[in-house]
Amino acid sequence: MLPKYKRVLLKLSGESLQAKGSGDPFDPKIIEQYARDIKSITELGVQVAVVVGGGNIYRGMNEADSGIERAHGDYMGMLATMINGMAMQAMLEKIGVYTRLQSAIQMEQVAEPYIRRRAIRHLEKGRVVIFAAGTGNPYFTTDTAGSLRAVEIKADIILKGTRVDGIYTADPEKDPTATKYDSVSYQECISKNLKVMDMTAFTLCMENSLPIIVFDMNKPGNLQRVIEGLDVGTIVS
Repeated sequence: MLPKYKRVLLKLSGESLQAKGSGDPFDPKIIEQYARDIKSITELGVQVAVVVGGGNIYRGMNEADSGIERAHGDYMGMLATMINGMAMQAMLEKIGVYTRLQSAIQMEQVAEPYIRRRAIRHLEKGRVVIFAAGTGNPYFTTDTAGSLRAVEIKADIILKGTRVDGIYTADPEKDPTATKYDSVSYQECISKNLKVMDMTAFTLCMENSLPIIVFDMNKPGNLQRVIEGLDVGTIVS
């Protein structure tokens, strides 16, 4: 089946890489599953960029509780996303996928600096590009970094891989009566306070008419099903 999208940005949370129940920041089986799913869509000719959060290693905490000021904590979070980006790169290259890691903070020994035109050229050559260190600025989340990079590289869509199979009227892990949306508009997400992304990231997508699909990344093969245009997850447009 021909892919529905040519260039995509895959947004993964840091927590999704975590080993459940053990406290370890990484579950190698999950990372390998994600890498194999990414490989399967590159083999269809899809150009793939990835943004990974850092919550499995460090999550910016309340300044009053942690004693760490917000800007300082956000930079710590950016470094956590670099570690996750390196883990993802290592696994992708282990299974034979050419990968480039680009950082919004200069770290020449481990990553290229983020240069928009270079990133696009890598994608055109069939390499997976991982964008790490957020936007390089405090006070912005990796959701915002994902939206910004997607707009910059002219991605067709943002694919937000989560632990649930779409957007629900309430949190399905807490409310058994929650029902799933197949599709939803940007305005409806705002009016019903459906937490798809943080508001800065969401507004950026809305202003640039960039659709978002929220889907369950932990189900092997789901990423390819989304790319083929099958009825998986919830689309926001």
